Amino acid sequence: MKKKKVNLRDIKPNSEIDHNQNDGHNHSSSENIGKFNIYLPAIFSFVMLMIGIAIDYFDMFPYFKGWIRILWYVMAYIPVGFPVIKEGWKSIKKGDVFTEFFLMSIATIGAFVIGEYPEGVAVMLFYAVGELFQSAAVNKAKGNIKALLDVRPNEALVYRNNDYISVSPETVEIGEKVQVRVGEKIPLDGILLSEKGSFNTAALTGESKPDTIAKGEKVFAGSINMDGVIEIETTKEFKDSSIARILDMVQNATARKSKTELFIRQFARIYTPIVVFLAIAVTFLPYFFVDDYVFRDWLYRALIFLVISCPCALVISIPLGYFGGLGAASKNGILFKGASFLDAMTKINTLVMDKTGTVTKGVFKIKKIEAINWDEKEFMKYLMAMEEQSTHPIAKAILEYKDEGTDYEASEVSEIAGKGLKGIVNGKTVLVGNKALMTANNINVLEETETIVESIVLVSIDNTFAGYVVIADELKEDAKETITALHKVGVKNIMMLSGDKDSITQKVASELNIEIAKGGLLPEDKLNEVEILKQNPNNKIAFIGDGINDAPVLAASDVGIAMGGLGSDVAIETADVIIQTDQPSKVVRAIKISRSTRKIVWQNIILAFGVKVIVLILGAGGLATMWEAVFADVGVALLAILNAVRLQRMKWVD
Repeated sequence: MKKKKVNLRDIKPNSEIDHNQNDGHNHSSSENIGKFNIYLPAIFSFVMLMIGIAIDYFDMFPYFKGWIRILWYVMAYIPVGFPVIKEGWKSIKKGDVFTEFFLMSIATIGAFVIGEYPEGVAVMLFYAVGELFQSAAVNKAKGNIKALLDVRPNEALVYRNNDYISVSPETVEIGEKVQVRVGEKIPLDGILLSEKGSFNTAALTGESKPDTIAKGEKVFAGSINMDGVIEIETTKEFKDSSIARILDMVQNATARKSKTELFIRQFARIYTPIVVFLAIAVTFLPYFFVDDYVFRDWLYRALIFLVISCPCALVISIPLGYFGGLGAASKNGILFKGASFLDAMTKINTLVMDKTGTVTKGVFKIKKIEAINWDEKEFMKYLMAMEEQSTHPIAKAILEYKDEGTDYEASEVSEIAGKGLKGIVNGKTVLVGNKALMTANNINVLEETETIVESIVLVSIDNTFAGYVVIADELKEDAKETITALHKVGVKNIMMLSGDKDSITQKVASELNIEIAKGGLLPEDKLNEVEILKQNPNNKIAFIGDGINDAPVLAASDVGIAMGGLGSDVAIETADVIIQTDQPSKVVRAIKISRSTRKIVWQNIILAFGVKVIVLILGAGGLATMWEAVFADVGVALLAILNAVRLQRMKWVD
């Protein structure tokens, strides 16, 4: 999937976004003045309009007539009207005539032509106020994305020439040592060189709970160091770091339009010129059919028609709805790569999932220790002494067994290909491996080991079977509840596809109540299974995975979902949705956020069209004034925007 790339050098770091941080000056008062200045034209026009209406109504000044009255209302109109007319003229010069600026300009100028000065000013004033509200709403919707920009690290303390120096993260190379103090952000992805560290990863995962990392484990750019000075060794350049990747995805997401959004914009381009020609028809056609035709009355109706027909409620509030959905999702640790995927997620009825790293933790742990005629602690000392000679993931899991006392040392250790290890520990011959190793050395094992589907390590000491250890991948804490919740939100078909052996895959699927599961699959096998599902046009398929081997299936699915924390870079690049917390339950939340977004978008469409159609009919029949027209345009737009902003305050429970 090709994606537009964002140049991260063009994104302002937090020092440029918030000037209060480092320059020693307090700009808050000047910023407040700047915000107030935005509202000054509308305030001036409102005061002038109210004074003019009061003079008209109470007939306070007899000389407030003729050119004085016109000049007064023109002065009230210019602060809010001139910027709109200017934008309309710019659009016309670019060849885009039928814009909302053009509609508002001819409607309000037409009101002045027929002597309806207060209404002309009022329409433009309400339009300007509506634009200010729209701007405020957009800024609120952008809040979560700006929060991502705010966590972008802007300096790194790198060890060079026997000293730590402060440099831009973009200049740090892979393999350099970086120091991070308490409260500072991790500038680049790397591995922890210090013994341990505690990190706030909320900017990356949406989870506020601090994450404790041990020496040698991965740390990610954008995380905040919570405890003590630490050192890391960088493993990626800044442009490839986790925070840079998130920024890239979110920035690109706002540029990807949903089908609904694209339809409304195309619709507005066709709809607007039709409305203009209908307004012309409303003005002149009645001359041929009405006996008491009065040009001024029918022009007034046409102007009302124009004001009502302005499509800004749709054109602005619908994209804002999707923008709000994207922001709400990112706040919850879910990154959609575009509004189109918000739409696609609402239709998902089939979920295909990988096993390892998706519903399991992807880390081997000791599940069971069975020592035969041996004390468990003593048995494990022999086993660990042997496994210290191995780099296999299973050996690593066994070595995590903690116990007091001095460990034994193994000597004369040899590896028997495909079977295990043989060596001497504490003067005794020890065999560690699979059943083939035991059989080859005439060691009788317990029958119960035959029924164990997980990885099993058999141990013989001095030619006698001493016991076994079962090693298994653990289920994630929320794996079971995820399957139940998926059924509740309407995802009825759930399938597990795994490269792990089929017996283990079936066991995990059984624990999770997944009816269809297949193991021992190559990447092309997974792809074939999904292609078979796609042959049924009623299946809307999402695939969730985390490994390089999942990339082809992620690309082929209607919605590809990748685990962003432990997931491979290839999977994350290919996917349409990224789960930053590695929690499968977030898929349920992603579906709920998508459906909430779509619901609000359609509420706005129905609201805008419904009110406009009613008032258009009333206006054409002479039953609606310019004031009703203002409500049908600006009022509906504001209601739609406020409805869209609700997404920022919603809470979703998995």
